[in-house]
Amino acid sequence: MLTILTYACFTGLSYFAQNWQQLALCRFLSALGIGGEWAVGASLLSETWPKNWRPWIAAVLQSAVNCGVLLACLAGWLLAGREPKFLFLVGILPALLTLWIRKAVPETETWEAAREGQPVPKISELFGAKVAGVTWRVLMICGVGLTAHWAFLFWQAKYVKLLPAVASLDKTGKDAVVAAALMWIMFGSILGNFIAGGLAKWMGYRKTIFSMFLAYFACMFVAFHWDWDWAETKVWFFLIGACQGVFGLFTMCLPPLFPVLLRTTGAGFCYNIGRIIAAGGTVFFGIYQKDLNVPAAMELASFMFIPAAFISLLLPDPVEETAPIGQVVD
Repeated sequence: MLTILTYACFTGLSYFAQNWQQLALCRFLSALGIGGEWAVGASLLSETWPKNWRPWIAAVLQSAVNCGVLLACLAGWLLAGREPKFLFLVGILPALLTLWIRKAVPETETWEAAREGQPVPKISELFGAKVAGVTWRVLMICGVGLTAHWAFLFWQAKYVKLLPAVASLDKTGKDAVVAAALMWIMFGSILGNFIAGGLAKWMGYRKTIFSMFLAYFACMFVAFHWDWDWAETKVWFFLIGACQGVFGLFTMCLPPLFPVLLRTTGAGFCYNIGRIIAAGGTVFFGIYQKDLNVPAAMELASFMFIPAAFISLLLPDPVEETAPIGQVVD
């Protein structure tokens, strides 16, 4: 409830920002809520849904993210003509979810049983002898994989605007094409979420993450290594979006790698440190492209999926439902 209120309230407060420093502060604080909610929500779902359903619920949950982006595009269309800051007011709506959460969402039996008579673990325990190996592997996967992923999501809009068929359009036309490109990515991602879920049911999380990271590399490399027109670019962006289904698996795969009382801390710490690394990486590729160009920078970024893929093969199996509380399988 607190994490949802954090990102909803500070998103709404962004409307009142008078300069970029105030806006940056509001965005930073709202992002704390988003990162915290992901960790808590992922752990909650991993402990409440039956094990055999988890790849599918991961697909549904990640698709909700994509639908949220599409709803944001819809809000932008409905508010066309108004100042862009009005979009921030839409971000207040998730705060209403807390009323339902307070009434209808209980704590999980697994968590209640695990904390009985046990002290709350410290974040330093993530680097203790029993858990450190898992922590470092997950950190590397999140840091490397999210850097390439975010670089694409952030800089693809600039790439689209430079396409010959788009460069000659006015600002309104370019904005419409950029929105269309994002929609193609999101539609592909929704499909990719369920592809990832089906593959995880068939060959497990590790092999699926490995395969989809390599597919992400291949599609991103081809998309930016050769010149394509706008129609062909939409197809490649759809395929890249489909590969993004790999991140939907993180919701169900990462928390069970850690002991019960460390699930939220472990998954949240690794994923969010990965996001911080990715933010730095996105800036790096922005600087790098000034010396070359956007396609060359994105082509270079695509290679980061290769180490992420091979490190994923080193992940342990998630803790089974029948494993003793706190046990880590390695």
